[in-house]
Amino acid sequence: MDKASGQKRAVAHLYPPIDPFDQRMLDVGDGHRVYVEQAGNPNGVPVVILHGGPGGGCSPMMRRYFDPDVYRVILFDQRGCGRSRPHASVENNTTWHLVADIELIRTTLGLDQWIVFGGSWGATLALIYAQAHPAAVSHLVLRGVFLSTQRELDWFYGGGAGAFWPDLWAQFANLIPEDEQDDMIAAYNRRLFSGDVMLETRYARAWAAWENALASIDSDGSGGSGPAEYARAFARLENHYFSHGCFLDESQQILNNMDKIAHIPGVIVQGRFDMICPPVSAYKLSQNWPASRLVMIAKAGHALSEAGISAELIRAMDRIKVSISDKSNGL
Repeated sequence: MDKASGQKRAVAHLYPPIDPFDQRMLDVGDGHRVYVEQAGNPNGVPVVILHGGPGGGCSPMMRRYFDPDVYRVILFDQRGCGRSRPHASVENNTTWHLVADIELIRTTLGLDQWIVFGGSWGATLALIYAQAHPAAVSHLVLRGVFLSTQRELDWFYGGGAGAFWPDLWAQFANLIPEDEQDDMIAAYNRRLFSGDVMLETRYARAWAAWENALASIDSDGSGGSGPAEYARAFARLENHYFSHGCFLDESQQILNNMDKIAHIPGVIVQGRFDMICPPVSAYKLSQNWPASRLVMIAKAGHALSEAGISAELIRAMDRIKVSISDKSNGL
């Protein structure tokens, strides 16, 4: 199956397109303004979507995983990316700033609890947010789990994934002098933050292209980097976070704090052939989370747009709406 066919299959599972009923720029402090939108039912069950990256931004397609008659769908672009401003900024931009932003969005919208839905880095952020604010989270729905460990970073930027894609790894690695290739994150950091916008953009495109090419199981290796402005924000933010261990105190911080959210029901949807975030992380997470259910998609990679992943995420959200309806009817 080619990539276009896979995307058509994924779209077939989605709810129809909808427009936001609310769009705003929220001042979160520290010189940052974050884009926030709401769609679906204004009085519905609130669900917040945490996009990947860091630095990826949200898209209209993300609204379509939820029954618009049931869910109040809340999306936002994290600091520095998408429509948030200042664009591509890493100043005052850490995991803990983002956790505070999520909580500010919840309280600004007057919500007691919400479902937290996130994939890849969004799954990381969802888990960290839930551990910091467990009373605010009713359910977690996660995809393509990344636990922000050094082992995962070494896999993707130290040649692990490159063993499966040696031609693309060579393109990514050979932009760096051989004597710097023992730490690709640091080597790219020096160039992404050089102060020369043209140089930063060149290396940003290479950084984004390496990740995009490996996202789908149907990839032919030509994922591309996206527009220059997007690639620069994505690469700078992602590299900034990875250079600092995602600002966690310890590599196993998420797994070591699962007792704080052991009671929160969750679904983990994972592609069996995820080259960016290998399934071992999702499996370890499920083993440390009694209230979770792990669904391994047999023929899928990392991307949200994978047909099997999209279908399972929609099933998960539909199951939740049925369970909420049953509870409200006293069943």
